[in-house]
Amino acid sequence: MAPIPTPDAEPEDSPETYVGLEAQRAERLASERGWHPVRSLPPGTIITMEYRAGRLNFEVVDGMVRRCWKG
Repeated sequence: MAPIPTPDAEPEDSPETYVGLEAQRAERLASERGWHPVRSLPPGTIITMEYRAGRLNFEVVDGMVRRCWKG
């Protein structure tokens, strides 16, 4: 039987640090800190509920990050 893969460790910064930043700046900063992928989503976007280690999601309103969460 094949071994169960171990997910990579997530960056150690908090998603709350991105709230209030301009979206492009937040995406660039998150990528530099090791988050991959980084998604910017408009409010109400329908997304799947699977958790992906290392992924960071931004809810963007008028070019600013209003909400941020892992997975």
